[in-house]
Amino acid sequence: MRKAKETIRGKALELGFQAVGFAAAAAEERHKAGLREFLGLGLEGDMAWLARDAGRRADPKVLWPAAKTVIALAVNYAPPGDPLELLSRPRRGSISVYARSGDYHGTVKKRLKALAGWLVRTLGGEVKVFTDTAPVMEKPIAQRAGIGWQGKHTNLVSRKLGSWFFLGEVFTTLALPPDEAEADHCGTCDACMRACPTVALPQAYRIDPRRCISYLTIEHKGAIAPDLMARMGNRIYGCDDCLAACPWNKFAEPAGDARFLPRMELTSPALADLCRLDDTAFRKVFAGSAIKRTGRDRFVRNVLVALGNSGDETLRAAATERLDDESPLVRDAAAWAVARLGQAAPSERKPEKS
Repeated sequence: MRKAKETIRGKALELGFQAVGFAAAAAEERHKAGLREFLGLGLEGDMAWLARDAGRRADPKVLWPAAKTVIALAVNYAPPGDPLELLSRPRRGSISVYARSGDYHGTVKKRLKALAGWLVRTLGGEVKVFTDTAPVMEKPIAQRAGIGWQGKHTNLVSRKLGSWFFLGEVFTTLALPPDEAEADHCGTCDACMRACPTVALPQAYRIDPRRCISYLTIEHKGAIAPDLMARMGNRIYGCDDCLAACPWNKFAEPAGDARFLPRMELTSPALADLCRLDDTAFRKVFAGSAIKRTGRDRFVRNVLVALGNSGDETLRAAATERLDDESPLVRDAAAWAVARLGQAAPSERKPEKS
């Protein structure tokens, strides 16, 4: 079956995956225990689906008892330039690199299905494919399959791809020899922990999602605590700071797939324009984007937080327009932004860099 593995690996690379690994369809007790502890501390916040699917998430055999092997796959989406460049332009909204293009789920799943179909036709067996919308502990599986290791920021890191890649899995009933698990190569480095704007990484390999900007801007359904809003800067959807800080990114090459290139309207959107989006306009602008699932109200909440953090009093008018918005969530964020801009010190009121 080792020859079969290399045949599968070659086909996966041909289909557009950049890394392929094999792991037994099983779970390690330490990962089960880690998930139980995480949920026991209530760290999932508004992500109720983590607790709802905990049993299936913790063990591939519970998710699909017939599975014997998991083929873990990675797709590179590394940006061509500085992913944090927009943070120095407070009148613009910074969107996480992965969400600047079209929704990646469709692209990755299409490749997974192509590989799975070829696998059945070529070697037989049964298959199921999963992306990160399914209850699969992707990162531990990918580490056991040799794709990378979970860094101190809890994200997966690859010596070849750095931090910028999507994961997907093909579960199969074929018994394929597992690859060697990837070792931890973080060493004494803590750059990712120091880079976190909201101190969401209180200790190595542990994250408090409730303080994470990615969680706050995407998953959190309610108002954001004022002390956290003040730390969010102009990040309106996700955050890349801990990923970008990782030294292993020096080995990453920009994604060559045009489907992962940023959409023009998502590269440096003006906060004042985004603030004025109603539901219809929001759906139109973000059609085919991962951002759409967050919904207009939460997204405009994020934009208002960024407006409040801009230090630019000329943006106060845009925030004021949202004080009578139909959404209480938007109104509360608007009130915070208006008050904060009214308090901006003259030294903070600088024109944006061109």
